[in-house]
Amino acid sequence: MKVVIFCGGQGMRMREYSERLPKPLVPIGDRPIIWHMMRYYAHFGHTEFILCLGYGAQQIKEYFMNYQEWESNDFVLRGGATDGNRVEMMGTDLDDWDITFVDTGLSSSIGERLRRVRRHIGTDEEFLCNYADCLTDCDINEIIALHRKVDATATVLTVPPTRSFHVVEMGEDSTVNRVGEVNNAGLWINGGYMVLRNEIFDVLNPDEELVYEPFARLAARGRLHAFRHQGHWIGVDTFKERQELEELWIKNQAWWAPWQHDQAT
Repeated sequence: MKVVIFCGGQGMRMREYSERLPKPLVPIGDRPIIWHMMRYYAHFGHTEFILCLGYGAQQIKEYFMNYQEWESNDFVLRGGATDGNRVEMMGTDLDDWDITFVDTGLSSSIGERLRRVRRHIGTDEEFLCNYADCLTDCDINEIIALHRKVDATATVLTVPPTRSFHVVEMGEDSTVNRVGEVNNAGLWINGGYMVLRNEIFDVLNPDEELVYEPFARLAARGRLHAFRHQGHWIGVDTFKERQELEELWIKNQAWWAPWQHDQAT
């Protein structure tokens, strides 16, 4: 299935990087966030990508055009340091990936970015899409299986809130009945990983945000479903969150990287 990735935002909450790098190129270890996401999809057999570009489009294009496989893979250098040396890769990342780069505007909404790549999706009945800043250990093919089972137009990964803040329940007279952690409030949030049918374009109007008006229309028709995931998930919005993932990557404990686990066995 084709994978549409929305990577045109400015990532204003990660200013330590966003002033010089588009958010999808913020590094975790030796590779950027968007590479980790794409590598995740490729692990499950989905290697056709459509990148919805905006802010930092040139840098994202240059990253992939100048991609060096040897930076994150073992290789054999034949001929030593001579001019006639050659590199034999012992593993590769994206040699079988197809990546379509589409400028979808600097300030376009997510829904509008999706509309602007419709011709690249073509007549495919189903496709995947995601933001370029969230990672999970969920099996994407399980979400696809649910999507097909319930015959939904859109199926969205949902996860419990991950940030720590308090939920306050109160009566009309302002009396507080309960204060508790948001994680235990029975709430679910959009985890970004979506499976969509082509018919999504029938309810998506110009300049709309995908998860507001169109999803509301689908929900009213019983055509929007959710996949509940209790495992790992993170939206990489802040420098602190990036640092946490960096430490896990260095320790070889990257729960979002099933390919890394396969290489260890």
